Amino acid sequence: MRHLISLKRQSREDILTMLDMAQKIKEKRNAGENTPYLRDKTLIMLFEKTSTRTRLSFEAGMTELGGHAIFLDARTSQFSLTDFGDEIRAVMRFGAVLMYRAKDSENVKKAASFNQIPVIDACSEKYHPAQALSDVLTMAEHSGGIDKVKKITWLGIENNVSNTLMLACAKIGIEVAIVAPEADAASVDPALRAQAEATGLVRRTLNLAEALKNADYIHTDTWMNMEFFENGRVKDEYKEEYEKRKEKFMPYQLNADLVNIYAPKAKIMHCMPCHIGYEISRDAVDHPNAIIFDQAENRLHMQKAMIMWLLEKSI
Repeated sequence: MRHLISLKRQSREDILTMLDMAQKIKEKRNAGENTPYLRDKTLIMLFEKTSTRTRLSFEAGMTELGGHAIFLDARTSQFSLTDFGDEIRAVMRFGAVLMYRAKDSENVKKAASFNQIPVIDACSEKYHPAQALSDVLTMAEHSGGIDKVKKITWLGIENNVSNTLMLACAKIGIEVAIVAPEADAASVDPALRAQAEATGLVRRTLNLAEALKNADYIHTDTWMNMEFFENGRVKDEYKEEYEKRKEKFMPYQLNADLVNIYAPKAKIMHCMPCHIGYEISRDAVDHPNAIIFDQAENRLHMQKAMIMWLLEKSI
């Protein structure tokens, strides 16, 4: 049974197959064609963390595929009252695919280990394949083919998104420059890093000129974990870490000056939400090279392809 968790088990061919499916299904949508490939199928969407694009893309995507998506907020469920394994096995009886936005990737792996239905890690502390594969789609579109993308640069903290993006790109054959003075400790997966580095395509440096030279795309993401905040304010217990990260990462902010000086042809990417004034500046979001909103939309198209691939469907 197929699962999409870290991309460690997916091959180059698997990634390219999903990319091709996403491109075809997007073309059909843009042409006004209906794509009811998954009529009478249900996607279970279990959320332990808040979301905008993940919920929208999976729910709208499943609807457009002719199926149905059920949003299940863990806070209003009975997971806290019982054994996780028992509850998740019951939950999976109600759908064809489980999309799980989890606080702990080990729980995603446990759900997948039962092999009842395909499982997607839709953002955990270590992985975010839904975002990484969607970014591959966006880069393929803007370069006229993924084979034309030679190098990307990641700025800021290493995290769940950089993990899976790095691995996906390295498997495809794209050079990845990582400019990160620190990795989020919770995101570290030595096996994933080793697999990516074994390709010989991953470079780590804090030299901006070196990292950005000949980059086709510059990616960034928030320096702050969503757990730091409550109602838009930093929780007291995270204030010290919040201030430390601001100071450490500010030299690696993605802004218009950095792009114009070091990589004037590179496209600007951010998986959103953007924290203006921190990892990215307003003039970078509004820069002519920014493709952030194309990137957001492509979550819809790639999420459809992921579900189709997991269910071993063709277009």
